[in-house]
Amino acid sequence: MVGTIWAPLRTGYYRPLWLAVLASQVGTWMQTVGAQWQLVHVPHAATLVSLVQTASALPVLLLALPAGVLADSLDRRRLLIAVQCYQFAVGVLLTVLTVAGQMTPALLLTLTFGLGCGAAMTVPTYQSIVPELVPREQLPSASALAAVSVNIARAIGPALAGMVVGRLGIAPVFAVNALTFAAFAGVLVAWRRPSTEDSGGAERFVAALRAGGRYVRHSPVMRRFLFRVALFILPAVALWALLPLVASQRLGMGAGGYGVLLAALGAGAIAGAFVLPRLRGRLSDNGLLVVASVAYTAVLVVLALVRNRVVVTVALVPAGTAWMLALSNVNAAVQLFLPGWVRARGLAAYQVVFFGGQALGAPAWGLVAQHVGLVESFLAAAACTAAGVATVRFWPLHDTRDMNREPAAYWAPPRLAVEPDPDAGPVVVTLAYTVAPEDEDEFRAAMLPVRRSRLRSGAVQWGLFRDGEVPDRLVEAYVVPTWQEHMYQHDHRLTGTDQEIELRARALSRTDPEVAHLLPIDGTDPRGLGSGRGTGGGAGDTTTGRPRAG
Repeated sequence: MVGTIWAPLRTGYYRPLWLAVLASQVGTWMQTVGAQWQLVHVPHAATLVSLVQTASALPVLLLALPAGVLADSLDRRRLLIAVQCYQFAVGVLLTVLTVAGQMTPALLLTLTFGLGCGAAMTVPTYQSIVPELVPREQLPSASALAAVSVNIARAIGPALAGMVVGRLGIAPVFAVNALTFAAFAGVLVAWRRPSTEDSGGAERFVAALRAGGRYVRHSPVMRRFLFRVALFILPAVALWALLPLVASQRLGMGAGGYGVLLAALGAGAIAGAFVLPRLRGRLSDNGLLVVASVAYTAVLVVLALVRNRVVVTVALVPAGTAWMLALSNVNAAVQLFLPGWVRARGLAAYQVVFFGGQALGAPAWGLVAQHVGLVESFLAAAACTAAGVATVRFWPLHDTRDMNREPAAYWAPPRLAVEPDPDAGPVVVTLAYTVAPEDEDEFRAAMLPVRRSRLRSGAVQWGLFRDGEVPDRLVEAYVVPTWQEHMYQHDHRLTGTDQEIELRARALSRTDPEVAHLLPIDGTDPRGLGSGRGTGGGAGDTTTGRPRAG
């Protein structure tokens, strides 16, 4: 098992990058402790210290999606290098101003926010290159190792920061954090990234942002991933939000005791990294989610009813394991599912749900505890987590392990009499099928997954129409914003799964579909095919008329 969990560290350039990320995470925890200690003796210290966490986390919610767009549109290695250089510069500025005695609370929070912006850019970009670094079958182990690094950093970073602050002061903590960014950038510079699938060139920012949103919106698999993460996070975060109160009010522990409780959670998460590969071999993704959620529910009940320090500390170990199993497994499944062209944008959406759930859930449970009590809050969180387990039967994770997510450029190149401008659009694409009456119901059902495939890969409207002059002739028509967007569909946006979906529908047509590409004439907007929320039965698109082969 040890060989299984550590296998990615023996693969290519993953080990030095993992170590660089670990060092950067340790530096981030040191930076957080240093920033908080800088503020403990100023007026309104309680509010300002809490704002350090807000300044660090808020950029993730604001910038995760734009970061995903940039990571999918630009060279990810170069983007990471640029971000690390930016963070190094901010870290140096923090250090210099602190040494000079010019660090005001407002300036400290502003620069902390600046570092948080760099972190928001780094996370989806780095996660999106992990599938390039390790074989597909090792991605679950790589996701588990990511959880290991987070928890190692959580354990080491604050302790190192306390030692450095106690002996040398706060400025050296900021300096160490800056050096970790420089080290990360150096590792990235040394990495010779192999050629990856052709992305078709950089997409325009707004168009790429919309394309990523359409992909998530029209992907039932991705929506279900995000739904299950939110359903787990919102009640589960009660443990993290209220644990300081458990330590102080119920267990009579000080700061050191609270640190022991956090260490128990971290130890459980690290242990879960070793358990995850074996459990994935025995359980489905849904079974693993159920097991983790049930274990977490039990720990919430223990926290509500037990006041013994030893029992609570021991119970937090499986809580850390359950947290890691539930979320790392879903994160790995997301990485396995997302095609390369939209991987960073999809992971950014995951980050928004993950951090947003914590940002919303933590203060909500704090308010609940304030009004109804600590015991009642933990019991309510346990009930909500158990209710989430019950919904797995009705809204399970989709099984993606056997889906073909490799790029599949299987469409024939369009043969046009005119060469359109890449920005020309909207463009209407039609495919005319000849379907026997007895096969029509099955064909219409088979076209529903085709509809989602078109909308995921670039279409903004879709419809299925009947030719009024030829009853057995059914015409699929969809609108793409620009010709360039349609060429992206041709070149790299489709996967083996999309091809399988389309072939099932085409098998029900007596002939190969006749394809036409309808380009806009100046002053016209060839849209209006309807919402595409189902299959239509009309006489066809009144703007374009009867389609011809293109």
